[in-house]
Amino acid sequence: MQLDQIWKQLLVQLEPNINRQSFETWLKPTSLVSISGKDVHVAVPNRFFGEWIKEHYYPQMQEALERELSEEGLRIHFVVDEKGEAAGSPERERRKGNLNPRYTFDSFVVGSSNQFAHAASRKVAERPGTSYNPLFLYGGVGLGKTHLLSAIGNFISTRDPLLRIAYLSSEQFTNDVINSIRYDKMIEFRNKYRNVDALLIDDIQFISGKERTQEEFFHTFNTLYEANKQVVISSDRSAKEMSDIEERLRSRFEMGLIADIQPPDLETKIVILRRKAEGEGIPLPNDVALLLATHIKTNVRELEGALIRLGAFSSLTGQEITVEMAKRVLRDTIQEKKRVVTIEDIQRAVAERFQIKLVELKSKKRTKNLVIPRQICMFLCRELTSLSFPEIGKHFGGKDHSTVIHACKQIEKGMGEDFSLKTTLDSLTQNLKED
Repeated sequence: MQLDQIWKQLLVQLEPNINRQSFETWLKPTSLVSISGKDVHVAVPNRFFGEWIKEHYYPQMQEALERELSEEGLRIHFVVDEKGEAAGSPERERRKGNLNPRYTFDSFVVGSSNQFAHAASRKVAERPGTSYNPLFLYGGVGLGKTHLLSAIGNFISTRDPLLRIAYLSSEQFTNDVINSIRYDKMIEFRNKYRNVDALLIDDIQFISGKERTQEEFFHTFNTLYEANKQVVISSDRSAKEMSDIEERLRSRFEMGLIADIQPPDLETKIVILRRKAEGEGIPLPNDVALLLATHIKTNVRELEGALIRLGAFSSLTGQEITVEMAKRVLRDTIQEKKRVVTIEDIQRAVAERFQIKLVELKSKKRTKNLVIPRQICMFLCRELTSLSFPEIGKHFGGKDHSTVIHACKQIEKGMGEDFSLKTTLDSLTQNLKED
């Protein structure tokens, strides 16, 4: 009898004793490779697959095989089929979900602002369901949360292609809930999300105020967690800051590991730009990279968008990318924005520096410990705001303009005689002007 016929008969024997879904998932993809004495070699798609069958179905398989071959004491060995599963097969793609293949751990630029989140994500991907479950990632828009979620999914999928991964936004989850209710398909909905090995939900904050979505997500979360399946959630804010979220759901967000992602520092932004430029084939001079990294302080998405604009402009016009060209093309993005300093900012900064009460600084009191700080305040108000002398005086107990003029002259004179006073003024000025 041919090997494939032997195996076909064996599967016929096993099928009635195993539920249909398990049979289709685990046993049907196997095949008989060889029989050598009492050693039987069975092909499986990957190592994990073989370990699973050995743990769950080995006795039944051995008994059926011995009966089929009329031979006792058979030893079954599982070997990985080198052909494996077609990389683009519909079944594999379905298990991978909507993952972006470009978002991997290798393509993620690690810096001090995201190092912890990256390390936690990597650990979760290596041991899904066992380390840090759930993992809650939060941070502003365009800082890499979606990249890390996809990297987790891609890593798991590459290591164990048979694992089922659901990656989607909370908006997609909500739409699925609505459609399932509308078309009476809640059973299918629950089977879809409660039978995955890893659930990756992006922008979970959008389920705020959606009671039925929260209800379904709560039960989905519990089902997966109790089955040791991995849950990873991202949000643009911490769980504590999320409004209109049920407390029982918030507590589950916080029961695992929480990792925040901050805006990247200057060095990390430069690395991001260089890597993006290399990938896109854009020649990026160091001084232009520094210009972009210095002036674009919002998020990585805007940083990369600015680079793409420069690359497109250079390609279409034939112009070399220079600092001057970058300033011209990106004038709406990288123009220097001077911080508007208010009199309240100055008063708070001076009060904090000299450790005096703000109300006393603005009062009419003339005690010794208040005179110099108040004069410094008036001087900085004149230097950093457009207020007139009388307007400044109104903010310090209604003093007249001559008092303000005198204060400014005293400070100007003191700066030439007292180096420590000049240092204090320079420090205050710099801090007030910083973004």
